[in-house]
Amino acid sequence: MAETQLKHDRPGGGRRFWRMVPLALVLLGIGAVFATGAHRSLTFDTFIRYQAWLQELVAARSLAMLGLYGLIYVAAVTLSLPASAFLTAIGGYLFGWPLGGITANLAATLGAANIFLIARTSLGRPLLQRAGSHIQNLAEGFRKQSFLYLLSLRLIPVVPFWLTNLAAAFFGMRLKPFVLATQLGMLPASFAFALAGSGLDEVIARHERLRADCLAAGRSNCTVDFSAKSLLTPELMVALAILGILALVPIALRYWRSRAIGKG
Repeated sequence: MAETQLKHDRPGGGRRFWRMVPLALVLLGIGAVFATGAHRSLTFDTFIRYQAWLQELVAARSLAMLGLYGLIYVAAVTLSLPASAFLTAIGGYLFGWPLGGITANLAATLGAANIFLIARTSLGRPLLQRAGSHIQNLAEGFRKQSFLYLLSLRLIPVVPFWLTNLAAAFFGMRLKPFVLATQLGMLPASFAFALAGSGLDEVIARHERLRADCLAAGRSNCTVDFSAKSLLTPELMVALAILGILALVPIALRYWRSRAIGKG
């Protein structure tokens, strides 16, 4: 009986193989993107070159282009490419900030769920099972407050998006609260970037003037790139940070309450 139970608990070679396939595909995808230089296409300068053509496509086939935009966004997040802010701003420009913002939010959530499930299935559970008691206790603490922890990290955009996905997977967070915290926490930043992106016409005009001045000066390299993150004003960044801190308030209250009960 004990021998049968041991065999049941230990995953077979076939199960281990299929568990690692999604991770291998993601790693191959990341390698292919960087090997072909496709990641260099996700720049503001590239967008400027094709923005008129993209606007024509959106006007002619709005639903298909919206779906394609969502798929590209999901793929970028699944591959952990640092392009979320840029893609959200472009979505706001092409589709308007309400539709662009909600599409970016849904796509970011789906992409995050993909990498969360891949990391948890391929790496998270095996690593956690082999971890020491200290890490096990830390994981248990994270699970108890996982929703609020993750919500606060999503509300503060300075925290790397991919890092929170991996942390949640490694510490055994459940999928449903992960998805909900990601979607709710990303809403302010999604609409903020989309709203800023809807006003890119002035930025594009300034970009073209700089390029024209560069070419007139006889320079060969006239690429004037732009960071979508610069669209966020300091005031908006402070507001997002405050939201993140407020999300941590219930955790702090519960901690101090448990300490008070323990002392009493």
